[in-house]
Amino acid sequence: MYTYNPSHHSGDGLRSNGIPEKQPYVRSTHGPMTSTDRKVMEVEMKEKGRPAEPEEPEREQWGAKMDFMLSMLGYCVGLGNVWRFPYLCYKNGGGAFLIPYLIMLTFAGLPLFFMELALGQYASLGPVTIWRCLPLFKGIGFAMCIISGLVCIYYNMIIAWSLYYMFASFTSMLPWRTCDNWWNTPNCVETSAVANATNKTDNYTRISPSEEYFHERVLKYSVDLGNNSTARGIEHTGTMSWELALVLLLAWIIVFACLCKGVKSSGKVVYFTATFPYIVLIILLIRGAILPGAREGIIFYIKPDFNRLRDSQVWYDAASQIFYSLGVAFGGILAMSSYNKFNNNCHRDAVLIALANCGTSVFAGFAIFSYIGYMAHELKMPVGKVVASGSGLAFIAYPEALTLMPISPLWSILFFFMLLTLGLDSQFVMLETIVTALSDEFPTLLRQHKTWVLLAICICLYLLGLTQCTQAGIFWLEMMNWYSAGFCLIVTALIMAIGISWVYGIKRFSADIKEMIGYEPNIYFKACWMVISPALMLFIFIFSLVQYSPVVYNGIAYPDWAVTLGLLMAFFSILMIPLVGIIVVAKNKGSFTERFKKAITPDEKWGPAIMSQEQKEWKSTEGIDNPATIYDPGTMENGTDQPPLYDPRSINRYPLYDPRSLQQDPIRNGGSINDTSYSSRL
Repeated sequence: MYTYNPSHHSGDGLRSNGIPEKQPYVRSTHGPMTSTDRKVMEVEMKEKGRPAEPEEPEREQWGAKMDFMLSMLGYCVGLGNVWRFPYLCYKNGGGAFLIPYLIMLTFAGLPLFFMELALGQYASLGPVTIWRCLPLFKGIGFAMCIISGLVCIYYNMIIAWSLYYMFASFTSMLPWRTCDNWWNTPNCVETSAVANATNKTDNYTRISPSEEYFHERVLKYSVDLGNNSTARGIEHTGTMSWELALVLLLAWIIVFACLCKGVKSSGKVVYFTATFPYIVLIILLIRGAILPGAREGIIFYIKPDFNRLRDSQVWYDAASQIFYSLGVAFGGILAMSSYNKFNNNCHRDAVLIALANCGTSVFAGFAIFSYIGYMAHELKMPVGKVVASGSGLAFIAYPEALTLMPISPLWSILFFFMLLTLGLDSQFVMLETIVTALSDEFPTLLRQHKTWVLLAICICLYLLGLTQCTQAGIFWLEMMNWYSAGFCLIVTALIMAIGISWVYGIKRFSADIKEMIGYEPNIYFKACWMVISPALMLFIFIFSLVQYSPVVYNGIAYPDWAVTLGLLMAFFSILMIPLVGIIVVAKNKGSFTERFKKAITPDEKWGPAIMSQEQKEWKSTEGIDNPATIYDPGTMENGTDQPPLYDPRSINRYPLYDPRSLQQDPIRNGGSINDTSYSSRL
């Protein structure tokens, strides 16, 4: 089979009955249709008794290779690399935790990351439309978009907190350094008082100025009930914090401004946002390494405890961290890779990005624990008593450590600006996932108006995020964090892996990859896609169900209605998979067997990205009964006037013609058709 070239329609085509076809109007270029092209096409379509289909606007591509690499690196390297991985490492055996971590990367994270990267690049379609390859599984795309949308709501709130803290750091003395502020309570204990205390025991606890600043000043999560009593919980909404509402609005404005021109604009922004965190981490590590107590903190971080490897919880934590860190099943990988060039080496990209992501997690741990060790030294407390995870590390423990340093406002500004850039990169991709899905599903309607679609989505998500600006906001955020991207993400990825490997077919998928990069994935990837990765995901899913516990924040339990709401949030995305599958089968014609068989067969529009627009042009100008003539570069050498015929309908059955193979063609170089290298290409 040879590559179809629309500019060579002038050959004498024949209908299926052998009658010569009237020659259509020939476009002179491969660019977008002119008004003349459109009018001629409409006349020809009218003559053939078929309505003219509106032309889909041209799809974007990355301006440069580095745009894509930095965007994906920024997407994968997020807040979890800084505030979750170091905590899990010390909690699960220090350096010994790297063993299950690397095993899960090898057999679950990397193969699934490569699968999504290759699938998106092959068809250049978003996470919903990409399932033309398997219409029955189209609900996976909707599930991915719902998960990304829910995460976008609370993720941008964390970015807003980073902005709040960064602005608050522009002062001579950090406001969370002392206990003599209007928001402090009698329970607040300053750092100097802890260091001078002599009665500290293993059960010694305290409320630090940084903790009260976060809870009582920023979040204001204690609701005044009158009579000198307060209450905390998701059911106690309280009042709206207009300070948080404004910084949240600023966060959404920043995101919109960086994405308004699509990947062309976001691809340039990431040159700064994806590299700046590394600069700050290096500066923080160098400064932290010379602080007293830094050595103890780093030893606490990496000291191996191999006995912990017997605990199944350690393996679950390793798998979940790899899974969430790489962003599998969010739809972001599909969306970003869909803007790649068709022949981009996605195999190499997958390996480089995955390794860089994991290396960043380990590196960040050294920077974080050097300061945790310093704070433990200054407080004269064990390292284990001052370490924290998640928002507790980023907005309580680490800010307190910064107050102990000289020129603390400067270090605070750098740290929170780093958190801001870490969060923005991930937010860019998750939001672009939703926009890409909508514009690809409705290309003629929305692709030309992507900026307005983006604006509408940003406004809707901002309004939904205002619940997190109330006094109960932290409880809403924690609930969404707990349920929106939990086991539903694992189920989505599991079904995706099974669908591509077993229903679409591992041989067909491998052939698709070969069309792009010139070679099939090795047996390691095939084995992981078919057996190992699904088995590991099934283990994670079962373990998460066995170990399930309702959401809790700071020791405060949630009411039953809030837990039910969280579960509905989780199941809503999963239910889209069978629901959309049922709708697809119901829309097909014929018996149930025929409908189901069609639902698991690639759609007639499915094909490689390099051919998608040309196939549409062929259908709109030639008609399906006329095999279009094409250009074979080899015919120029042999002086052939009539090139071979090519039927675009055969695109899914035969490999594409690769012009690079001309140099190795044994026939054109005096060889034989029985030559093994030639037959292997057939």
